[in-house]
Amino acid sequence: MVNNELIKDDLYMAVNGDWLKTAKIPADKAATGGFYDLADDIEKTLMEDFANFMTGEAISDDKYLNEFIKYYRLVSNFEKRNADGFKPAKQYFDKITSLKDINDWQEKLYDLTMMGLPNPFPLYVEPDMKDTQHYALYASVPSLILPDKTYYEENHPQAEALLSVYRQMVLALFERAGYDNDFAQATLEKALAFDKSLAPVQKDSTERADYAKSYNKYSFEDYTAFSKSVDLGAFAKKLIGQTPDQVIVDEPKYYEALETLINPDTFENFKSWLLVKTLISVSTLLDDDTRVLAGTYSRALSGSKEAMKAQKAAFYLATGQFSQVVGLYYAHKYFGAKAKADVHHMVEKMIDVYKNRLASNDWLSDDTRQKAIVKLNTLGINVGYPDKLDPLYTKFVVDEDADLVTNDLNFTQISLKEHYDRWGKDVDRSRWEMPAHMVNAYYNPSFNIIVFPAAILQAPFYSLDQSSSENFGGIGAVIAHEISHAFDNNGAQFDEFGNLHNWWTDEDLKHFQGLAQDMIAEFDGLETEAGKVNGKLVVSENIADAGGLSCALAAAKSEPDVDLKAFFINWARIWRMKSSIERQKLLLSIDFHAPHVLRANVQPKNLADFYTTFEIISDDKMYLAPEKRVNIW
Repeated sequence: MVNNELIKDDLYMAVNGDWLKTAKIPADKAATGGFYDLADDIEKTLMEDFANFMTGEAISDDKYLNEFIKYYRLVSNFEKRNADGFKPAKQYFDKITSLKDINDWQEKLYDLTMMGLPNPFPLYVEPDMKDTQHYALYASVPSLILPDKTYYEENHPQAEALLSVYRQMVLALFERAGYDNDFAQATLEKALAFDKSLAPVQKDSTERADYAKSYNKYSFEDYTAFSKSVDLGAFAKKLIGQTPDQVIVDEPKYYEALETLINPDTFENFKSWLLVKTLISVSTLLDDDTRVLAGTYSRALSGSKEAMKAQKAAFYLATGQFSQVVGLYYAHKYFGAKAKADVHHMVEKMIDVYKNRLASNDWLSDDTRQKAIVKLNTLGINVGYPDKLDPLYTKFVVDEDADLVTNDLNFTQISLKEHYDRWGKDVDRSRWEMPAHMVNAYYNPSFNIIVFPAAILQAPFYSLDQSSSENFGGIGAVIAHEISHAFDNNGAQFDEFGNLHNWWTDEDLKHFQGLAQDMIAEFDGLETEAGKVNGKLVVSENIADAGGLSCALAAAKSEPDVDLKAFFINWARIWRMKSSIERQKLLLSIDFHAPHVLRANVQPKNLADFYTTFEIISDDKMYLAPEKRVNIW
């Protein structure tokens, strides 16, 4: 029920107020509503389907789905997992506790890495951002215990409470694993000391939001010179089986400090950090009490009141391992060809709207405008699900006689080998980064493609039963949002081939950057119940929201059954959400998206049609003076 009078003061509450009064966050989740409702429905549907496969009530001739069912059965066998306890993980802990010194660790580093264990200088293979036809070797940084380096600053309001939860959890896990309290206490404090040493030389979330700045190319010789204590070159060559001519470093400041972080004097602290991190990660594969205990810290971060029940946790663990197999099953069973064709048509229409916008743009030069249109003409469109299964999943064979940890280790080694073997090969642009049953969408700047998994193509985002205006206010705005990422402050730095390359004139780029600053200013400092918004952190997503809503509005207006009230109301509806305060605080610190209430309320204020549709005047709270409205695309 929409409160039409309230729209003038608060669009979000007018549309979602009644829902918020009765909506309840599931005890094992941190939020409900919008995207989360769809994900919960899919969870329920797939859990029922897979339960029938496990009991034999349903049968499939898909051998890869059947392999998944074997794994799901193994994951769900809590009788065996509970009986085994910590025993299956002993192989991990023994490898770490037996390390004598930094040289001993270096000799075993490749094997430890291929087991999926943490690394203070993680390497990965991705398309070269300036040559996306070929893979490059990248050097990244390890994750911190706290969510962001800003949490390590003095007097951070949540840091000490979070670390207290973390300490209690780790000590309890050590006790369950059979370690005495003195060893556990000493190991934990050394691990925390090492973790704290990493924070000052890492980027914070706001700095990482400008992801083009993560491209810092070093010759292989210069990369290996970052450390005297560790042979970085030998490790890199072992991983990819060849000698690279370059390494692209995400965060040079971190690598410039690497020798001070990892050396013989810091080895004991690092070894403790390695053991603690491994203890937590492997605990999710063990008995149910340990699984629940190991999630204590993450629940404190998110505000979830309870751990997932055993079977639901098994579902997420199993589907995470076989994500693309599960995605194809979901898409083929629940996503129709008619809907796929209709959404694909909507994407094409949105691209045409964008082209028209570019053609009539009054601040772009002809040269930049034409290159932007070329980028749109080459934009790849993926709707629903990939044409074929990623070959990785054809290599997963479950050993039903082995325990879960052993099977997981085998899959980890297969996955990592496949990952590092990409180096030196042509880039495979057919890979999807999300499975079809995930409620989300994305734009990949390096491939210049937009992807809409089947799961998001449901009401309220999209339905063949909804009006065209409702669909454009939902999935249409999401589609145009992803297209807009090609022209946000990050995506605009990549050309039609996905290469990091400036295709703007100096004057056009300067004007665009000024508009981006206007978007930063529009959101910066806005109050929420969890705190103030960092406009710089969320600018790229806000540019995409603004472009998405504006272009979706133009598309809706071109339809014969246009209803702009329905358009804006559904825009507000898709952002409805009830979330724990802990989760809201966390996202304000690390998420590139603005809070959902502001996504619903602020962007319509930038559009003249919003004011005429609901007869909003200067005395209304939803009014924003024309000179303060931000319109980029």
